[in-house]
Amino acid sequence: MRKSKPKKRILLPDPKFNDPTVTRFVNILMLEGKKSIAYSIFYDAIDIVGEKMKDSEKAPIDIWKEALANVTPQIEVKSRRVGGANFQVPTEVRPERKVSLSMKNMVLYARKRSGHSMAEKLSQEIVDAYNKTGGAYKRMEDMHKMAEANKAFAHFRF
Repeated sequence: MRKSKPKKRILLPDPKFNDPTVTRFVNILMLEGKKSIAYSIFYDAIDIVGEKMKDSEKAPIDIWKEALANVTPQIEVKSRRVGGANFQVPTEVRPERKVSLSMKNMVLYARKRSGHSMAEKLSQEIVDAYNKTGGAYKRMEDMHKMAEANKAFAHFRF
């Protein structure tokens, strides 16, 4: 490689839960640099999750973390050109990319939902991911099915 790897930036923990993963999620949720709005959307969504899941003994932030874990892909397919043919080669996902993919998918499918506010849509997506349903969970399952279907090309891994 010609260039050195860029340094990993250290994310500051968020003000309410004191957790850097929340800050990372808010950064993905943020549009046009409006971080305070993204924080308010996230906190409102967590409050709504707390209202919906009040019969559960878990805290809303723990429900969110478990929902993220439910939509985290373990394996994905990458295109690899071998002898003039393109193969979908199943590869394991790096730990950093796992977290990034799960957060991006959750935000993407929350945005695609119908509803009034983004906080409502995000809270519904969190509850669905916690219950192993919804768009982000389906996306993760599709990635796993695709990898399973192309298991025969695993020896092309690089």
